[in-house]
Amino acid sequence: MSRFVILLGGRLVRTPRLDAQLAGARVIAADAGMTHAKTLGITPELWVGDFDSSTAELAAEYAHIPQSRYPEEKDNTDGELAVTEALKRGATSLVLAGAFGGRVDHAFLHVALAIRRAKEGLPVVITSGNQEAHPLLPGARDFDFDDGTQFSILGFSHLSGVTVMGARWPLDGVEIPFGSSLTLSNEVRGDLRISIGVGRALLLAHPYPGDL
Repeated sequence: MSRFVILLGGRLVRTPRLDAQLAGARVIAADAGMTHAKTLGITPELWVGDFDSSTAELAAEYAHIPQSRYPEEKDNTDGELAVTEALKRGATSLVLAGAFGGRVDHAFLHVALAIRRAKEGLPVVITSGNQEAHPLLPGARDFDFDDGTQFSILGFSHLSGVTVMGARWPLDGVEIPFGSSLTLSNEVRGDLRISIGVGRALLLAHPYPGDL
């Protein structure tokens, strides 16, 4: 197993969960995502992007890191290019760190990218440290969040057969229309398990709400 952490340019808070996700992982920075390297105490093995968001000071500080440079006029975001590099290097799971905050279009793209890769069989975690998201596809998944952790299920399609166990407001095989707010603002109560019969969604949890 080879877990890769992709450092993206959004907001990132160092937390114990993030440190655990970094442990033993290989790291690739996407453009301004390199700003998080010092905060996290890590050294990426590659720096990818068009470098339009990186300062001269950052470039000088990390001049020793191998770079993969692209023109500003390109068909992919720096984050997607970094994910492609990770897959070329044998990634079997991904952590997209710093995926939230900043430009909304980029944050949405990171979520869509995570769901797409999950459908291809690649486990993906999206995190800002204090918020954490997981793609949900047909089947059941268990999560290790502490009691009281707030979470929402955001549907990216019509959902059916949705079951939520280990929560303040459990569900049992319900249908959820696309755009419904039924699955917003729940809380973990014990061992959280979420099952979906049909559709695709995102679990968004807030393990460190004091840092939001």
